[in-house]
Amino acid sequence: MSQEFNITVLPGDGIGPEVIREAVKILKIVESKKNLKLNLTEAPVGGAGYEASGHPLPEDTLKSAKSADAVLLGAVGGPKWETIDFSLRPERALLGLRSNLGLFANLRPAKIFAPLAAASTLKPDVVEGLDIMVVRELTGGIYFGEPRGVETLADGSRKGINTLVYTESEIERIARVAFDVAGKRDKKVCSVDKANVLECTGLWREVVTQVHKDYKDISLSHMYVDNCAMQLVRNPKQFDVIVTTNMFGDILSDQASMLTGSIGMLPSASLGGDKAAMYEPIHGSAPDIAGKDIANPLATILSVGMMFKYSLNLEAINTVLERVVDDVLADGYRTGDILSKGGKEVGCTAMGDRVAEELEKQL
Repeated sequence: MSQEFNITVLPGDGIGPEVIREAVKILKIVESKKNLKLNLTEAPVGGAGYEASGHPLPEDTLKSAKSADAVLLGAVGGPKWETIDFSLRPERALLGLRSNLGLFANLRPAKIFAPLAAASTLKPDVVEGLDIMVVRELTGGIYFGEPRGVETLADGSRKGINTLVYTESEIERIARVAFDVAGKRDKKVCSVDKANVLECTGLWREVVTQVHKDYKDISLSHMYVDNCAMQLVRNPKQFDVIVTTNMFGDILSDQASMLTGSIGMLPSASLGGDKAAMYEPIHGSAPDIAGKDIANPLATILSVGMMFKYSLNLEAINTVLERVVDDVLADGYRTGDILSKGGKEVGCTAMGDRVAEELEKQL
């Protein structure tokens, strides 16, 4: 009897539908080869959601996500919606999904595939063998804190307000995720904060240190965010697991992505409680290249691998998929963002086809 899973697919905007299309190819191959039943339900989100219903996160889309075993997301946003009310912009759908699904932990691996060592802007010897996991807190911090907004003062000038807030319980649960992840890796956690000037992250450091007492086999270090940004460029292989706040994690994981050669190579998993986890590439909607069939689908394909690992309990499929991507890259196939001398440049569809063909052989 085959295993059955319900997956909500949210293509979104810009290059989102293009990279999702290639990821769906992979899902269908796995379904066939591994005798699974994958029920895929596609729904609009972001700008597409706004156009369909007047809201970036339509009610039916959220309902589908809540009832799924996993959610696969492309990307949201674009200049078309930059002038509408802030509360209705495509990016608000991401915050809504994270909040409604309780997705408080974002896992962003920055792992370099050996054939791409030369694609990094850093020297190959600095990045060869790089394998970092950024664990980003996802539902707290300055992106969600209250009060927020723009106020008009008595003199007619305006004041913008965003509030950095973390409760002890929010910090404790993300710290435990980081220590648990590190326990299956190299057993090192670096907690990143700005405790010297931000009281909120002073509490962060205190709570992480307290939680660490339950994980005596894991080493813990602390680092200020500005130093961490520098160290990611200076000596990135010193890191194993980095755990940090919502905003710092947003910035540092994008920085870490460039160590691997391209932001188009990095998948992510957003995990939480007993509801569906969400999987997405960390890149944006890239409206400037949308519709040109030149986007890199590998981050989205690798996100599918993370979905099999973390939500569907089929880790072996993720292992095979990572190996397949490595093999395709070793054969010289490259989208434009990772193109190097002697590489065989292909578009989004062709890259997806190459991965699909190789996966057919190896599953």
